[in-house]
Amino acid sequence: MRLEARDLSIGYGREVVGSSLTLSVAPGRVVCLLGPNGCGKTTLFRTLLGLLPPLGGEVLLGGDPIARLKRAEIARRIAYVPQAHAPPFPFETLEVVMMGRTARLGAFAQPGAADRTAAQAALDRLGIGDLAARDYSRLSGGQRQLVLIARALAQAAPLIVMDEPTASLDFGNQAQVLAQIAGLAQGAGQGVILSTHDPDQAFALGADVVLMSDGRIIGNGAAETVLSGAALSRVYGLPVAVEMTESGRRVCLPARRG
Repeated sequence: MRLEARDLSIGYGREVVGSSLTLSVAPGRVVCLLGPNGCGKTTLFRTLLGLLPPLGGEVLLGGDPIARLKRAEIARRIAYVPQAHAPPFPFETLEVVMMGRTARLGAFAQPGAADRTAAQAALDRLGIGDLAARDYSRLSGGQRQLVLIARALAQAAPLIVMDEPTASLDFGNQAQVLAQIAGLAQGAGQGVILSTHDPDQAFALGADVVLMSDGRIIGNGAAETVLSGAALSRVYGLPVAVEMTESGRRVCLPARRG
């Protein structure tokens, strides 16, 4: 299933945050959305999810205008991992992950054994199965982020939107999550779009890149093509060098001066 934005304008009421935005997330591909704070990444995600109406253009989900789809149908097609989540009640961790199964239940159906099994499997896949009975509200920020990713996995949607999924994770968990994202695309054939402040993650994932600045897309394509030192320097306002390591991996570094 493909997610598309065509000549999209985004914002709140009469306040335009971004315009002329065109992008596509294909099955089996990872797209990294990069850009400085305030460039419109979160507003774009909320519009792609149908939480905000477009101010112009359209969003297509599996070829259907998202504005014509009911919320339950959107949830069956696309899962969302937010940047942060404050639980209103002290749910058990497994209960939070099982919430991802809601879109696959009937109007008055209750989660069953198969849903519980899917939720536990998602936790186990991320190496946090031992947290299942823990109070979600008492977990660390990094643990809660992994639980939200597990909830998206349990949802079993063909598309996943992730808003800075590694922001509160330590180095080891960041590597684990990136490996899971790569597996979703390469193994399960899911389409993933994620925002990040680390361009190295795009290189590590072999991802496509959408580079934003001031509410516009200034680069769209393979990471090796879009993420040049010149483009990153322009977007972030400091000299950036893209270098090759001995192992053949590209990395981005602030350019040395003097």
